[in-house]
Formats: sequence, C-alpha cells, structure tokens
Amino acid sequence: MFQWVLQLHSYWTLLVFLITIFVILNCSLSLVIKKKFKTFDLRLSLYALIFNHIQLIIGLVLYFISPKFSWWSNGFKSVIHNIEHRLYLIEQPIANLLGVIILTLGWSLHKKSSESSKKFLRIGVFYLLGFISISSKVYW
Repeated sequence: MFQWVLQLHSYWTLLVFLITIFVILNCSLSLVIKKKFKTFDLRLSLYALIFNHIQLIIGLVLYFISPKFSWWSNGFKSVIHNIEHRLYLIEQPIANLLGVIILTLGWSLHKKSSESSKKFLRIGVFYLLGFISISSKVYW
C-alpha cells in the first residue's frame, strides 16, 4: 500500500504544481492586461486550492504509513539531531502545511475584494508564496 500511495503522491504533486503555476501565470497576465475577474478565474483558483488540499491529505497519509515514521521511536532528540530525519519528519510536513494555509488565506482574502485587480493580486501573491513554501521541501 505504501508504494501505491507514494506513486499517487508523486503524480498528484506534478498535477498540483502545474495547476498552481498556471493560476499564478493567469493572475500575473490578468493584472498586466487589466482583465476582469471572471468565472473561469474563480474556478481555476478554486481547483488549485482543492488539489493542494487533496495533496496535503495524501501527504499526511503517506507520512503516517511511511517506514520513515518509525524514526520517531528513537525519540524527539534523535530526530532533531539527524539532518535527514528532521527533513522528512519535521521540515517537509511543516512547509507543506504552511504552504496550504497560505493558499487558503489568499483564497479567503480574494473573496473580500470587489475589484478584479485586487482579486488577481491577492490570489497571485498568496498562491506564489504558498507554492514557494511547498516546493522548497519537495523531494527532487
């Protein structure tokens, strides 16, 4: 089961990255050409948000069924002092969680705006920050 979830996580990561980059580019281009915020833009950013949340859930399942989770049995100090253990068990999950929180915050803030430029700006900036946070700890 672990291998299946790991493969799903890898493919889903690619899908999430593509749609999030597309949203960021769409927001940037729309700001430059002063486009009106339409249903397509709303749905595209919502799908990116949903896909990122699903990615987080898949990642959490993978975290708990991974053989690396057994590293916690040696204690918190051993995890903190080992660079590889700290990366997989602490840094990467926190970066992903923080990135999804930032994306969600951008989505929430865009709903409070009435101007198209502010909507595009808020979604674009927060999705970019969330994308940077998530991609900073991806296993390349």
